[in-house]
Amino acid sequence: MAMSFFDQFESPSYLTIPLFVIAVALPWVMYPNPTPRWLNSRLVTIQGWLINRFTKQLMLPLNLGGHKWALLLASLMLFLITTNMLGLLPYTFTPTTQLSLNMGLAVPLWLATVIIGMRNQPTKTLGHLLPEGTPIPLIPILIIIETISLFIRPLALGVRLTANLTAGHLLIQLMSTAVFVLLPLMPTVAFMTATVLFLLTLLEVAVAMIQAYVFVLLLSLYLQENV
Repeated sequence: MAMSFFDQFESPSYLTIPLFVIAVALPWVMYPNPTPRWLNSRLVTIQGWLINRFTKQLMLPLNLGGHKWALLLASLMLFLITTNMLGLLPYTFTPTTQLSLNMGLAVPLWLATVIIGMRNQPTKTLGHLLPEGTPIPLIPILIIIETISLFIRPLALGVRLTANLTAGHLLIQLMSTAVFVLLPLMPTVAFMTATVLFLLTLLEVAVAMIQAYVFVLLLSLYLQENV
């Protein structure tokens, strides 16, 4: 039976037991843990330096109240980057191509930022729904538009990550299939297609890292509006 190109996005299972939890938890096992020694290894030192640089860059525009989210946002960034990158390996599964997982990350975190804003500064948070100096006849329309845009934010977060990764994986599979089909028929065209496939793979590596950064960056911007 012919398999669909979308079969690669199905949740893996073994003996009808879903392996989705293992696919989500596995990336954390790959990171080295700091040792109780005075001097860590080079890998742990580089890892700590990169995490510190990213966290500092992410927390720079936030107020002191938003610095409590540093650990959560840094961990989310590491999780998304690792999951996206591991999904580019052959015979692997990418959990972040599932809209359910991305929405499960986006909705609670977005809702937490809104609740923090409503609790700490309700006047300023509600003021985002109506720009200053709006003419009176346009007030109801603008409030409706701003409310819709507020509730679309988590949907945009989840769909953006899912769509970019899904589209990239589909393009890689289509190009690789074309290479295998054209190899015995037209070797020259197959070689040119393989070159494009290699460049596309490099692009997907960049997309995997950029989309993880964009996801966390937008969350930090939402948090900045409410702290």
